[in-house]
Amino acid sequence: MKTTLKIAGALLAGWAGLAGAQPPAGDADIRHGRYLIQTSGCNDCHTAGYMQKNGQVPEAEWLTGDAMGWQGPWGTTYAANLRLLFQQVDEQAWLARARQPMRPPMPSPSLRAMSDADLKAIYRYVRSLGVKGSPAPAYVPPGGKVATPYFDFTPKNLPPMASQR
Repeated sequence: MKTTLKIAGALLAGWAGLAGAQPPAGDADIRHGRYLIQTSGCNDCHTAGYMQKNGQVPEAEWLTGDAMGWQGPWGTTYAANLRLLFQQVDEQAWLARARQPMRPPMPSPSLRAMSDADLKAIYRYVRSLGVKGSPAPAYVPPGGKVATPYFDFTPKNLPPMASQR
């Protein structure tokens, strides 16, 4: 028994001593990441046709981006193919990126409010899906020519601002 405890202690000490080493992503992380993807609305934009098909899109097609644009005063943005993106960045780069402001309609405040553990679970889940699809179209600045279908989020019929009254 003492020998077993000594071996276990040595293994734990050795593991703790590995600079920057992380345990491999487990099934629990991947399941949690899948849950977060489903409940946070990621598929609504990052999976083509997801909203229109009431979520009835095979998981094999999830998070491959969309050529449907989202246009507003910020220009026209496209939901990235996360399955390609997450193969190009490591987990730490993803954590840093998730904490940065992003163009609409990406709900950046919601993403920034997530814990590191949640963001890591999302990263690990998306990576577990493997590479699929093509990159989304590039951002188009305001007034630029948009060659794809897009949703228009331009505010209309706004009341005058209080300072203008």
